[in-house]
Amino acid sequence: MMDTTVAPSSAETSSASPRVTLVRGLGLLDSVLLLVSGIIGSSIFLTAKDVAGPLPQPMLFLGVWVIGGVISLFGCVAFAELGSMFPESGGQYVYLREAYGDLVAFLYGWMLFAVANGGSIAALAVAAAAYTGQVFPIVAQEHVVFSLARIVITRAHLFGLLLIAILTYVNVVGLRWGALLQNVSTWTKFAAMAAFVVLGFALGKGDWSHFRPHGASFTMGLHPTQLISAMGVALIAVFWAYDGWVYITWVAGEVKEPRRNVPRAMVLGVIVVGAIYLAMNLAYLYALPLGEIAKHETIAHAAAAVLFSPQAAVWLSLMIAISCFSAAATCTLSGARVYLAMAQDGVFFKRMAVIHPKWRTPAFSLIGQGIWAALLTVSGRYDQLYTYVIYGMVLSYSLTVIGMFLLRWRRPEIPRPYRCTGYPWLPAIYVLVGAGWTLNTILTRPSEAFWGTAIVLVGVPGYLYWKRSRRKAALE
Repeated sequence: MMDTTVAPSSAETSSASPRVTLVRGLGLLDSVLLLVSGIIGSSIFLTAKDVAGPLPQPMLFLGVWVIGGVISLFGCVAFAELGSMFPESGGQYVYLREAYGDLVAFLYGWMLFAVANGGSIAALAVAAAAYTGQVFPIVAQEHVVFSLARIVITRAHLFGLLLIAILTYVNVVGLRWGALLQNVSTWTKFAAMAAFVVLGFALGKGDWSHFRPHGASFTMGLHPTQLISAMGVALIAVFWAYDGWVYITWVAGEVKEPRRNVPRAMVLGVIVVGAIYLAMNLAYLYALPLGEIAKHETIAHAAAAVLFSPQAAVWLSLMIAISCFSAAATCTLSGARVYLAMAQDGVFFKRMAVIHPKWRTPAFSLIGQGIWAALLTVSGRYDQLYTYVIYGMVLSYSLTVIGMFLLRWRRPEIPRPYRCTGYPWLPAIYVLVGAGWTLNTILTRPSEAFWGTAIVLVGVPGYLYWKRSRRKAALE
């Protein structure tokens, strides 16, 4: 249900219309659907190969998905406490600002705008177009419609640009329409995945023998150190698949009863995602033995072909397209709220601080985000750029959880309707895992880590410019 209760004063604009506020129109169900949809994009249809490769047994293959979900929950409960403390639009940006100051928060927001969220919207839109092209060849990617220098625009790119334009427009004209589009696409995705799993086990041509352990021992003779290393490699893909649970914090300023609903949505959402991921991977394993799963890049297609028919595998592309579109809808709705908070703090484009007086949405932030995502789409470099900053995203999660510890010490007076479950052990475990994963990425992929750091630091001159402009405006 939607209502017209306004957000608190922190969500007001710094423009000429200070009384215009965002609408608190997202209920608990809307919030859970937003979080789940934001997490489940294309990864669950692609990552099984990267998980099956290093792991020797079916139960390890399934167990690592449970482990990934549990570790993500350890981070969620810390974020949930922060969300109950600061129920404002911007979410993680606000938490970093309160814990570390403007610069760290700005660099996080800059990373989101420049690459992480803008690149995700571009990648998901093009992926939705590419998979739609498997069913409707008119949007097939190989049809080039424009080429200039290194810029090549295909029909899939045009379709992706159209999707970005639609998502941006729907979210500009009102939270109600953005949430409706989000919910419909998410329920459609759920129905398609449920049909795949249920019909796969009920009518599919799978084999239960694929679940039996191979070899004489559970670990197939692997040394404990080798097993831990293999689990670590598999967790890289699993953490990638679970990434996105932070989205609901970005729109906290438009959630009803945010001190209660944001923490609940985070915990419930990750549990729902974990159950869906486990069900999908059970279906994959029922269709194919572990060794075959490790050979297929597009496991959902391969499993559908075995369980049903090659024709069914083609139509599965439509399910993946819907999933990508739904995830892009979440990125579009959520990300603009971070840039709104940055602009209201005076450290981003001033126009993005404006809330539209009629539609009560961050219209200019949404439009700016859409234009940048469109440019990344045309450039074709969004995937490469995202690989550069993914370690920075994981690092930002760890810094935010550490920030919860700092704020317990520095700001004990702030109301905390929800206090982190398992404090201090569960969030400490998450920090250790996140820090270890980040360090391993820096050591094993130094080039990507270097360029990711460079992309983030490129924002420093912009920060200095906006800070100086804000000080000048305050003196006038």
